[in-house]
Amino acid sequence: MPRALKQESKKPLPPKLGSESGMTRSVAVFSLLLGPFLCPPALPQAPTPGIPPPKQDRSYHLLREEDDWSFLADPVKRQEFWDPIKYIRLWPYRNDWFLSIGGEAREIWEQIGNDNWGQQPFMNAYFNERYMLYFDVHYGKHVRSFIELKSGLNSYRIGGPRPIDEKKLDFQAGFLEVGTSTSAGSIALRVGRQELEYGSGRLLDVREGPNVRLSFDGFMVKSKIHSWQIDGFAVRPNLDKPGYFDNAPNHAVGFWGVYATRSLLRKVSLDVYYLGLDRKQATFERGTALEERHTVGARVSRPIATERPGLDFDYEGLWQFGTFGSGNIRAWTVASETGYRFPTVRLKPRLSAKADISSGDHPNSKTLGTFNPLFPKGNYFGVLATTGPGPINFIDVHPHVETTFPRGVTVSVDWIFQWRESLDDGVYAVPGFLIRAADGSRARFVGHRPGAEIRWQTNHHLWFQADYGIFYAGRFLKETKPARNLNYWALWAGYKF
Repeated sequence: MPRALKQESKKPLPPKLGSESGMTRSVAVFSLLLGPFLCPPALPQAPTPGIPPPKQDRSYHLLREEDDWSFLADPVKRQEFWDPIKYIRLWPYRNDWFLSIGGEAREIWEQIGNDNWGQQPFMNAYFNERYMLYFDVHYGKHVRSFIELKSGLNSYRIGGPRPIDEKKLDFQAGFLEVGTSTSAGSIALRVGRQELEYGSGRLLDVREGPNVRLSFDGFMVKSKIHSWQIDGFAVRPNLDKPGYFDNAPNHAVGFWGVYATRSLLRKVSLDVYYLGLDRKQATFERGTALEERHTVGARVSRPIATERPGLDFDYEGLWQFGTFGSGNIRAWTVASETGYRFPTVRLKPRLSAKADISSGDHPNSKTLGTFNPLFPKGNYFGVLATTGPGPINFIDVHPHVETTFPRGVTVSVDWIFQWRESLDDGVYAVPGFLIRAADGSRARFVGHRPGAEIRWQTNHHLWFQADYGIFYAGRFLKETKPARNLNYWALWAGYKF
């Protein structure tokens, strides 16, 4: 069951690397790595004269590297239990030399019945644990290192853990960043292991839902030019192995691109991007071959209203081209979400609807038409994060209602209806592999899924969540068989610091 971190004494003890479990070993490793930076004496923590205090932001970001605790250089602002480790001064009288330590623990009990509509015709229940710990070191304004450990543990799953379920201990991130800034903008080079998360997560996400998050090895250039934030990168995804510090980049997959964002009028944001993918072996219904795929797209979005009633939206369209074996690739997708929230009304309801479509293949042609979602978020279609259909060769309509109760409780219900875009192509999982071939069926309707989620954010750190969903098999599944109804439920608990 969950492995708890023991509270250590203030005086560091010599690390024992021979018998520690998960996170104990992680603390020992990082004590060795960061020891040299903890040597400078802790002198009075007075603010640097003439420098305005940084903005106070206590939110925990999806990418923990984006957390900014520099405002805690002012001792007056240290009000919470964890504040002493959020800002540890590393150089006398220098606010910009500091170390931040943070992390999380997450426990999930998941239960899936009739996975892939009966290809696994049993109830599979298991327990997932996730522990993460990061060290963010700032060496002045222009140099920074960020190291994050991950430990994902799986128990009781029939068939054993999947790659997304278990990773005993490894680096989730470990990079060095060197940058500069001018009056017109900034530029920084980041080298090492890092996470990628852009836009709505339809194409690039950290895979937060599953137990083991995704990371990449390579380099990134981050720049700020006037109102544009422009990132360029060339990386390889990590191959998650279940052991200790045995992850390695997948040399059969190369990934590169440029992603640019800026703000427009009335809180509207614009994203434009180019993404390139090279896979030595890519498998679709038509077969397996070398895939070189290029993606160009754009997204416009407006955030959910928080103060007065208002419209929010998220619209995205993209085109993919390239080669698959000796043939070509021509694929596309259009995704939309439109909502309206009433923050001044009791329960602050938000009504929204998604409508999406992505291309499928026609195997008799010489051109591959199957859309590739690259590295999408696990819960692309709500609570069915690790099972059920993915965003490939599909048409869906997805109404959703969310309400907010007192004491940090939110309740949401949704209903997804899904069809195949091409009758000559099958149904794929969220990661992109084929789970049900077309098999000559001319039925378009795959099925529908009602779902519900209750979340309780008890305070800034602790949260609980419950999910439930049923996927009712449609005509296509009944014709290709098996066609049992898939059901899923999960209980979550998490703590961040």
